[in-house]
Amino acid sequence: QVQLVEAGGGLVQAGDSLRLSCAASGRTFSTYTVAWFRQVPGKEREFVVGIDRSGRVTYYADSVKGRFVISRDNAKNTVYLQMNSLKSEDTAVYYCASGGSSGYVVPVTPDEYDYWGQGTQVTVSS
Repeated sequence: QVQLVEAGGGLVQAGDSLRLSCAASGRTFSTYTVAWFRQVPGKEREFVVGIDRSGRVTYYADSVKGRFVISRDNAKNTVYLQMNSLKSEDTAVYYCASGGSSGYVVPVTPDEYDYWGQGTQVTVSS
């Protein structure tokens, strides 16, 4: 069992940066892929970025490529999402997700992940 807690959300202006963190409990965290999803009211949860268990394989949605950077520190059981050049369309609740059948791939659909955090709100004003 893995429990995930996100932190770092807030209200910023367009062009600013934020760093989200996802802290995990559980000894098996380092064996799982971790991903960030986001969701706005009335829309489906959207894949943002994911990182495999080793930290060497990452996959970004086109909408954030070149602006967001994901990293992980397995010694600290934490994954980070550095968000730069934020846009108003980045406004959403951001969720950390982990689990799945393999730690060597980065699925992009929510049902591939077993564990979810409670979410953290990111609001970007234009």
